[in-house]
Amino acid sequence: MTNSKRKLSVAPMMDWTDRHCRVFHRKITRHTWLYTEMVTTGALVHGDVARHLRYSAEEHPVALQLGGSDPGELAHSARLGQEWGYDEINLNCGCPSERVQKGAFGACLMAEPQLVADCVKAMRDAVSIDVTVKHRIGIDKVEDPAFVRDFVGTIADAGCRTFIVHARNAILKGLSPKENREIPPLRYEVAYDLKRQFPDLEIIINGGVKTDDEIALHLEHVDGVMLGREAYHNPWIMAGWDARFYGDAATAKTRRQVLEEMLPYIAAQLAEFGPHGLKLNSITRHMLGLMAGLPGARAFRQLLSDPKRLAAGDPALLLEAADRMARAA
Repeated sequence: MTNSKRKLSVAPMMDWTDRHCRVFHRKITRHTWLYTEMVTTGALVHGDVARHLRYSAEEHPVALQLGGSDPGELAHSARLGQEWGYDEINLNCGCPSERVQKGAFGACLMAEPQLVADCVKAMRDAVSIDVTVKHRIGIDKVEDPAFVRDFVGTIADAGCRTFIVHARNAILKGLSPKENREIPPLRYEVAYDLKRQFPDLEIIINGGVKTDDEIALHLEHVDGVMLGREAYHNPWIMAGWDARFYGDAATAKTRRQVLEEMLPYIAAQLAEFGPHGLKLNSITRHMLGLMAGLPGARAFRQLLSDPKRLAAGDPALLLEAADRMARAA
């Protein structure tokens, strides 16, 4: 629909899209935007900034997702994100977990659009990079599209130009975060309507997308598509994205080449942060789905899940797992 730079992206996912996962994903796709796990403002104001913001240069383009609701703390955290070299600051207004709600941020912020607007303005005043918002289409039983339309309109008035729309309601009480990703029905047409009502805004759709053809269909209506669980569990889906959606004619890698390219990264990380600060499994756990759907994939996963072999800390285990898969097939 447009030449949106965020045409494709991998969603921020707690415990999943850490810096090791993002490097692995970048080995598969050059152009797809990558997002950090949500980092709370408290962690940056009071915690170990380097631990939360450390990343590898090859991850670009990479966005920092923040969780918080205090404009001053968000501005401070956004400034840190820009200083560390992130390409975008994203505000989480979509997480429904009760733990996040106790901090008065996440999806419950959709009930306070003016506060979100104040937060966005404070961050935009603090940084020169893009400030974006990820949100749901409604909360609890509010299903009137006017709710999310007014939310987006208010935030847009504060200068936000990019909205990532998880096309489900967030149920704030009674459903777990996992259930909130599955039980509320997907209503893509609400996101499509937002693009029609705000044609000058960048509207990115998120939720339940699993195939390249589905991506192509959504791109007829909105500017970008964000995938979460499918990209994580079946990362090779991203292997064709650069060619199909970005027109990049470079020869795609093989799965084994991706494994080989990860070896120097893993060795360097283990040398810098191991053996007590980083375990091999911290990196390889993100790679278990690389062979999904191929004959012998189970043998690949089994070896990469062997506690004794992982404890030895030898990155060559990756290639050994690929060889075992080939024999099993």
